[in-house]
Amino acid sequence: MPPDPWHIPERDALRGLTRSFTEREIVPFLAEWEKVGEVPRSLHIAAAEAGLLGLGFPEAVGGSGGDQIDVAVMTEAMIGSGASTGLIAALFTHGIAVPHIVSNGDPHLIDRYVRPTLAGEMVGALAVTEPDGGSDVAAVRTRAERHGDSYRVNGAKTFITSGARADFVTTVVRTGGAGHAGLSLLVVDTDRPGFQVVRRLEKMGWRCSDTAELGYVDVSVPAGNRIGEPGSGFVQVARQFVGERLALATQAHATAQRCVDLTVGWARERQVFGGALIRKQAVRHRLVDMARRTAAAATYTRWVLERHVEGAASFVEAAMAKNTAVEACDFVVASAVQLHGGAGYMADMEVERHYRDAKILGIGGGATEVMNDLIAKGLGW
Repeated sequence: MPPDPWHIPERDALRGLTRSFTEREIVPFLAEWEKVGEVPRSLHIAAAEAGLLGLGFPEAVGGSGGDQIDVAVMTEAMIGSGASTGLIAALFTHGIAVPHIVSNGDPHLIDRYVRPTLAGEMVGALAVTEPDGGSDVAAVRTRAERHGDSYRVNGAKTFITSGARADFVTTVVRTGGAGHAGLSLLVVDTDRPGFQVVRRLEKMGWRCSDTAELGYVDVSVPAGNRIGEPGSGFVQVARQFVGERLALATQAHATAQRCVDLTVGWARERQVFGGALIRKQAVRHRLVDMARRTAAAATYTRWVLERHVEGAASFVEAAMAKNTAVEACDFVVASAVQLHGGAGYMADMEVERHYRDAKILGIGGGATEVMNDLIAKGLGW
């Protein structure tokens, strides 16, 4: 029988490293970061020094090596040790900001943006969504006009993760005509004249992850900051969708598992009507439902991730994994709060934070309804 790829010695060691890092560098400070609305840059440096920040990126571009299974192992261990999906979003935003640069292979852009980001010295963001549009990438209106050796960018982006702290923003712009064929990718330095963080956005959850609305007014960007050929932006973004959606699926089932563990612990300790809460049949049955849905979501997501690493996963499988894990997570976090009773509604309880944070998982990376439509089309319906 072949070895379980999720439990080879190297990945077990990665789990241990991640747990110790999370318990030391994250958990004691997470509540304060939730209040201030961002994580400190020192955390990026610490994660880079620990070898976690660059996980999943080749050593040739400044990464730590490994593949997306390694990243998932780290994510599961981090959330399982008391971190949150908001923390994951804030610390690992480069997971959606730099893959296009790495894939394109331009040495100048890699040296200028990728290496310092993976070293924790820069923060990057990805800007796709606009104020009057959501998952419809092909409808992007932010315009980049070519003027000699530079582009002049005008437009607006919103809901941009790490947008308030970012040193650069990988921006989807329209360099051609209507539709997906007219889109390109530009790396925009945030210190360029005309670039503006219009406002920080307050959110239901992911409170330690800064989110911003961005403005571009005649921002001059060197033509050398274009990633790939003009008109290739949509294809480049779409190419990363499978990985992004599987990352969100991993966050969802990891959050569910954390809430199962927290709630079982609570039910064992909580005394009601002369005995432990877990002795009540209705409670045990709810806990079983929580554990069953979580296990099914984790098993399927991991299977699709293995196929993705082999280059065999389809966009349908990734969308199914995301929706399956999100559905399980939604059920589990709601059940966790319910079984914690009044305490679960209090802001100092971890399950309360997971309940708020979980809602975005069915929206980001393509809403659940969009995923269902893609699945239907992929199945030929």
